[in-house]
Amino acid sequence: MDKRFTFNEDVKNYDKWRPTYCKELFNDIIQYSELNQNKKAVEVGIGTGQATMPFLMTGCDVTAIELGKDLAEYAKEKFKEYKNFSVYNTSFEDFECNDNSIDILYSATAFHWIPEDIGYPKALKVLKNNGTLALFWNKPFVKREDDLLHQKIQSIYQKYRPSNAKFIENDTARYNKISKTIQSYGFRDLEVKLYHQTRVFNSSGYISLLNTYSDHRSMIASTKQLLYSEIENAILENSNVLTVYDTIELYLARK
Repeated sequence: MDKRFTFNEDVKNYDKWRPTYCKELFNDIIQYSELNQNKKAVEVGIGTGQATMPFLMTGCDVTAIELGKDLAEYAKEKFKEYKNFSVYNTSFEDFECNDNSIDILYSATAFHWIPEDIGYPKALKVLKNNGTLALFWNKPFVKREDDLLHQKIQSIYQKYRPSNAKFIENDTARYNKISKTIQSYGFRDLEVKLYHQTRVFNSSGYISLLNTYSDHRSMIASTKQLLYSEIENAILENSNVLTVYDTIELYLARK
């Protein structure tokens, strides 16, 4: 099964537990793009609309694209009062749009699902001259060297999902790589900005959050149950409190 469809399996849980984005990020995008009621926006991968409202509030026309049928229907209902909103249940690859017709194309923690050699050229093609590309991702981080709970959770993951991957909170190499990729496809005036926020969960809430991640949802059920059980117990033993440290990375560029 294509992991992109796992987000479509539990829409209400996704909407409840997936993070929203900070006000400063939206202010920076709107200022950079000079977004207003006379402009057209495309959102790639709306999900349940965690990043949509600030764009709608500018009065611009927002056309959302969502691969998951249930997610698309949920977003349609969620924003039904906005006449400047529409949603299409399709992939960005198959989305039909006139060339040079869009003022801003944005995507919140979703653009990585599109093959690079398809996504960036198509974005460049549909944007007007001087149109804005705004890509942003939220990267949750749960590791602190002096945090015994986070160390315990990492040991649980090594037990059930062994990995040599290094989790870097301030991932300069990643920022540089994405920046170079965007520029390599012809975008200019690149700006990269970072924002930080924290979220606090109890044990059941954190398990609900984990169950919105495609790699967790696709695990073998018996292994996933053991993983979740041990993580939940570890949080309960820590006064039922877990802090997640979010880094939100934003890439702004013009055609």
